[in-house]
Amino acid sequence: MSGSRAPDPAAIQADIDRTREHLGRTIDEIGTRLDLRGKAREHLFRVRDTVVETYRESPPLVLGAAALVSAAAGLVIWRRRR
Repeated sequence: MSGSRAPDPAAIQADIDRTREHLGRTIDEIGTRLDLRGKAREHLFRVRDTVVETYRESPPLVLGAAALVSAAAGLVIWRRRR
């Protein structure tokens, strides 16, 4: 045999471990990207925090917006029932 040696078992095991770790990270990333419920919950919390912060800075603005949304929802419900 001219210079061909059997691979080192420790090197093979290290390669397997690196591949396994890389595959685990890839699967975790895919899971994170597909977690729509988690993303929706995170978005809802950000919106809530924005509303609370806006209310603290300008309560009449938030109350006016809430009244406007309530009036629009009431109008839609009233028109559907007619």
